[in-house]
Amino acid sequence: AANQPLTMVFCRRNSAEIPPKEKIKEHLWNIHFAEYGRGVSMYRTVKTHELILQGIPDSLRGELWLLFSGAINELQTHPGYYQSLVEQSLGKYTIATDEIERDLHRSLPEHPAFQSDIGIAALRRVLTAYAFRNPNIGYCQAMNIVTSVLLLYASEEEAFWLLVALCERLLPDYYNTKVVGALVDQGVFEDLTREYLPQLYDKLDELGVISMISLSWFLTLFLSVMPFNSAVSIMDVFFFDGARVIFQLALTILDNNTNSLLDCRDDGEAMQALGEYL
Repeated sequence: AANQPLTMVFCRRNSAEIPPKEKIKEHLWNIHFAEYGRGVSMYRTVKTHELILQGIPDSLRGELWLLFSGAINELQTHPGYYQSLVEQSLGKYTIATDEIERDLHRSLPEHPAFQSDIGIAALRRVLTAYAFRNPNIGYCQAMNIVTSVLLLYASEEEAFWLLVALCERLLPDYYNTKVVGALVDQGVFEDLTREYLPQLYDKLDELGVISMISLSWFLTLFLSVMPFNSAVSIMDVFFFDGARVIFQLALTILDNNTNSLLDCRDDGEAMQALGEYL
């Protein structure tokens, strides 16, 4: 199981069970590969972006996330590295391993992969290996949710390198004890809201809501607040376009809820309005 994505283990479907929409997406990507190449030599075109916005098919998600995030390069240049970290960390006890253990069953509890020892053990190994690779970060809440989704579409070793790309390049300083990067981006988001949605900004500032929403949205890449399929499609775009996607989406959500948010009397009502929308 370690060598294949957990969706292959827990949601294995024969070709007759694959939804027609999924088959069409696969077909369109195969045409794209034939025309623009596949793997690290693939040209990135306007067409690539259009296909990503339609949602990457499950069968190609891991491969394309590795490619777009750049994680494929580290995976290929560090053979055996992940396995050696797993072996080094086996049976070792740290603050990080204690925190990881506490969060394992809170990751994607509704998915069959994480109701099973196979999925839980894979998640434990990847998070623990990362904590040993990067003691400065160790483990931070929200890493468990993101990593569990990576494991659905990528093998353990691939999920590990995607986590490296996420923590060290795509969202630097998000996942440390002080979540400095996320707090900086929270400030950026406040500035963007003030600039593009000034009337709403004043209201949200008065209710003290912006900091509450941005941290939970940003740290889990919307996985904790949106329907699963929608949030995974956001990850498709995120791995291709980077962190600006998070800001664009967050602003769009606020903009679409301007009227209901302006009517809110306290932070609880505002959070409820956004929760119902999402």
